[in-house]
Amino acid sequence: MHKYPFVLSLALTSALAPFCPAQAVAAPASALPKSAVPPAAKRPMTFDDMMRMKRLGSTAVSPDGKWLAYSVTTVNLDQNTKTAELWLQPIAGGEPRKLSVAQPGDSGVQFSSDGKQILFLSSRTGASQIWLADFDSATGAFSRLRKLSNLDFGIDNAIWSPDGRSIVFTAPVYPACPAITPNDNGTGASCNYDRDEALASSKVKAQIFTHLLYRHWDHFTGEKRSHLFLLTVETSAVRDLTPNDPHDVPPFSLDGSGCGCSFSPDSKELAFTENLDPEPAISVSAKIFTLDLTNPAAKPVAISTSAGGNFNPAYSPDGKYIAWRSEARAGYESDKFRLFVYDRAAKTAKDLLPDLDNWVEDFAWMPNSSGVYIVSGKDGNAEILNAQLNGAWIPFAGGEFSDLHALPKEIIATIQTVKRPSEVSSIKTKIEGPYAGNDVITRSTDVRYITHLNDALLSQLDLPAMESFWFTAADKTKIQGFLIRPPAFDPAKKYPVKLLIHGGPQGAWGDDWSYRWNAELFAANGYVVVMINPRGSTGYGQTFVDGVNGNWGGKPFTDLMAGLDYAEQHYSFINKNREAALGASYGGFMANWILGHTDRFRCIVSHDGMFNPESAYGSTEELWFNEWEFKGKPWDYYGKPDAENPFRKWSPAMSAKNFKTPTLVIHSQLDYRLDVAEGFQLFDTLQRLQVPSKMLYFPDEGHWVLKPQNSQLWYKTVNDWVDQWTK
Repeated sequence: MHKYPFVLSLALTSALAPFCPAQAVAAPASALPKSAVPPAAKRPMTFDDMMRMKRLGSTAVSPDGKWLAYSVTTVNLDQNTKTAELWLQPIAGGEPRKLSVAQPGDSGVQFSSDGKQILFLSSRTGASQIWLADFDSATGAFSRLRKLSNLDFGIDNAIWSPDGRSIVFTAPVYPACPAITPNDNGTGASCNYDRDEALASSKVKAQIFTHLLYRHWDHFTGEKRSHLFLLTVETSAVRDLTPNDPHDVPPFSLDGSGCGCSFSPDSKELAFTENLDPEPAISVSAKIFTLDLTNPAAKPVAISTSAGGNFNPAYSPDGKYIAWRSEARAGYESDKFRLFVYDRAAKTAKDLLPDLDNWVEDFAWMPNSSGVYIVSGKDGNAEILNAQLNGAWIPFAGGEFSDLHALPKEIIATIQTVKRPSEVSSIKTKIEGPYAGNDVITRSTDVRYITHLNDALLSQLDLPAMESFWFTAADKTKIQGFLIRPPAFDPAKKYPVKLLIHGGPQGAWGDDWSYRWNAELFAANGYVVVMINPRGSTGYGQTFVDGVNGNWGGKPFTDLMAGLDYAEQHYSFINKNREAALGASYGGFMANWILGHTDRFRCIVSHDGMFNPESAYGSTEELWFNEWEFKGKPWDYYGKPDAENPFRKWSPAMSAKNFKTPTLVIHSQLDYRLDVAEGFQLFDTLQRLQVPSKMLYFPDEGHWVLKPQNSQLWYKTVNDWVDQWTK
C-alpha cells in the first residue's frame, strides 16, 4: 500500500515440465552437418534462473566519459545471501573487470570531479566507512587505497564536492548528543558510541514512545536520526551540518535518492531536503534548503515554497540554477512530481513544464546548463524527455530508463524491459549545430547497451513479448492493459489466466523487469498473464492518478473487471473459466475487495493486503497515506451512515458474508505499512466462513519478501495454490 510498486520475490516449481517444448530429433546433433545443427530450443524461465541473474545496482561515470563504474549483486540461493561487487568497464566498449581495490559488499563508488580519484563505502574494518583510491583514466588502474573516515556508527550516501576537497555523507546519530565537529574533542562521537554500547548491553529492551512514526516499514525507529556531515579530505575532520536536529535528513524515501543533496559547482553551498514538520507521520511536506558551507555558523535557508514534497535538488553546471522535483499538495505523496527550477540570482522558482501532465521521475542537467533530461512515465514506459529552460520540451528516447548521467554527446542511463533485467546503456544526443545554449536536441533512436550482465542466460530462455491493449471503461475513459502469453505458446489451446494487480495504488505495470513480481516468471508454467493499469495508475496524467483517491473499491475495481472482460473477448486462447487474481499491497486490498464482490475467479492470492481500513489506520505508521486516501480519520465519520464513511464503504471486511473464492493469504510480521493483523483478520474470517484458505506467514520479512529462500517458498506456495484451483 504505497505509490511504489510492491515487491514480491518469485520461484518456480516442477510444474514447468509439461510446458517445455517437445524434444524430438531425427538424429543426434553430432551426426548432422554443422550448418544443419538446429539452434538449441529455448526453455521457460525458472526461479533458479532468476536467482542466477546478476542484478545491476548504482552507477557512476568518469568525468571524461571514458569509464563506467557500477555495482552488481549476485544471489547464492543455497546460502540464502546476496552479495554486491563493484565493477569497471570502458564506455566505448571493452571487457568489465572488478575494481581491484574493492571487496565484496563494497558500494557507493564515485569518481572525483577531476577523475583522478574514486571513493566508495566499505565495511571491511567494521562499520561502513569512506575509502579513497587514486585512479588512472588512461589505463583504468587503481592505486594508493586508504580509509578516510573514522566515524564508527555507519556512513552512507557519500558524494564528492566538485573541488574534491570535501565529501558530504549521512550517518545516524543521537540528536541529544553534542554535535560532532572538528573542535568538540571527540565528545560528540563518544556520546554516540556510549549510548550505542549502553543500548546493546542493556537487558531491558523496552522502549518508550513520545511521538508517532516510532516504527517504519520494517524496523522501530529508536532515538537516532540521519544527519548530514561534511568531511574535509585533507584532514579527515568531520562536521555535523544538521546539529542536534530531531528530524531525519534526508527524509525516508523508497526511491533510493541517496543523501537528497547537491553541491554547488564552486563547492561553497549545499542544497538538501528536509521535512521540518513536528509530526512526520502525517506529513510529506519536505522542503529544499541551501546551506553556506564557508561559514560554520550559517543556518539553512528554505528556497522551496510549495506545500507538498520537494526532493532531489541539483545545481546546474554553470551554478545559476537549482532544479528539484516538487509536489503542490500537502499530505499527498502521489501528487504530480513537477520539475521546479530556481534562479539563484533572482531568488525565484518556477514550474519548468506546467503542461507536462505526467510525473518527473528522474532528471539530469545538460552539461551546458541549457536544459535538462527528464525521465517521465507514459503508457507503460519511462521515456526520456529533453526540456529547455524556456519551457519547450520534446520526447527524446523511448524505453524504460532511469539513473541518468548526461555527457556532452551522449546520455548514460539504466535501461530495462519486461524481457531483460537492468543494463547500462548509451543514448547519443544527436546535437544539431554547435554546442551552445540554443542547441536543438532531436529524438534519438541510437541506444547502445554497454553492459551485458545476463546475455548468456537470457539467450537460453523463452521469454514471450508483452502485448499492449486498450479498452474503454464504463465512463468512456481509455484504459491500458498488457498481456503475456506462455512460453511454447499454442494458439489452438486454451490457457488459464493470472490477473496481476499492482500496488501503490499509484503505481503501474509496464515494460520493465522485476526480481520480485516477475510477469515472465508468472507466465512460465503455462499461464496467460493479464495486467491492467486501472484508475490510480501513473503514466496517464494526474487526473487518472487521482481517480483512486477516496474511491478504492470503485472505478479501479470496475476498470480491472472491464479489462479482463476485454481480454477474454479478444484473445481466444484465454480460458475464462480458469482464472486467478493475485495482488499485493494495494493489489492485496483489491484481491480482498474482489473476494467480496465477484465469484468469477477460481482462486485468489492476497499478499499484504488491507482487510479492515479502520484497524489498518490504527496500526500503520505513515498516517498521511491513509488520511489522504480515505479522506480523513475514522472518527471523522462516527455516527454517519457507512455509505458516507470511506473507511467502511471501501472495507473488504464489510463484505465478508459474500466470501466464497478459495484464497491464499500471505503476510509478514515485520510489515509495518500494513500490520500482520490485517492478514490474520482475513485468514480468521475465511476459516470461520469455511472458505478454502491457507496462510503463509513470514516472521522475518517486512512489506516485501526479500530473502532468497523465503522468495522460493513464496512462489512455490503461490504456484501450487493457483495450480490446485485453475488446473
